Amino acid sequence: MPFKNVSPGVLFSAFLIYGAPFACAQTNTMPAPAATRPARRSGGFVPGQKRPPGDPQEIAHGKALYEVHCRSCHGADLRGGDIGGPNLLRSQVALSDQNGELIVPIIQGSRQASGMPNIGLNEADGKAVAAYVRSILETIGGQGTPPSGIEPATIVVGNAKDGQAYFDTACASCHSPEGDLKGLASKIPDPKTLQNTWMSGGQRRRRGGSAENSDARTPKVTVTLASGEKFEGSLVRIDDFLVTLSMPDGWQKTFRRMGDVPKVEVNDPMKPHRDLWNVITDKQMHDLTAYLVTLK
Repeated sequence: MPFKNVSPGVLFSAFLIYGAPFACAQTNTMPAPAATRPARRSGGFVPGQKRPPGDPQEIAHGKALYEVHCRSCHGADLRGGDIGGPNLLRSQVALSDQNGELIVPIIQGSRQASGMPNIGLNEADGKAVAAYVRSILETIGGQGTPPSGIEPATIVVGNAKDGQAYFDTACASCHSPEGDLKGLASKIPDPKTLQNTWMSGGQRRRRGGSAENSDARTPKVTVTLASGEKFEGSLVRIDDFLVTLSMPDGWQKTFRRMGDVPKVEVNDPMKPHRDLWNVITDKQMHDLTAYLVTLK
């Protein structure tokens, strides 16, 4: 037998040292009875905030009022609008409201000092808006998941006529609706992607993708040594101490810079687009996008 000639005291000590931890480990790994497990929450953003469905007519009325009075500040999906209203999906007031008791006073001006105006709705209309907000909160399946049942907001909110006027002034020297931009909106049908594309000056070459037009967007650099010898190529890197260029044969050359020696001249065709970020207004950006989506 394994424990032959072993004293009882030693066996008891071995149990305390080895047996007890194993017993505890086995106990801790046992699954909890089904009756004691917490129920899985089905939908809703905050535990305990699941409410009975609201009156469909009141919610529809509240949605119509929201579109007129609230959308510009709080957005079509309640996550904040162009004017800068807060995200209602994260609002503790909206999450805690039961029957308009928290939302209606704000609608009627209780937070005017904080920038929320009185939008002039009576008690019943205010409760309808609150019911609509709660109905949207109920559609959120988990934190970070957008609400369902709401059409995504469009960024095409500008004036196309004003956008064309801005284009003629700021863009026509390099671009043409009948030339390089012909059919632009058909090639890039999503307005948001279109806006991001023109703001960045065009799509960049992707790894393994087409290099079409990529060379035209690459900055070129000319390095003139003190001896008068010149090197020209595509700019790879430049700072106050070094300049690196890619030569036509594929090799790279790096030159140490000491003040103005060697002379370095950079021609960046995308500089006008980069400079644009600092001067264009929101209205000009949205107006120009509204015009560009018409170029199909």
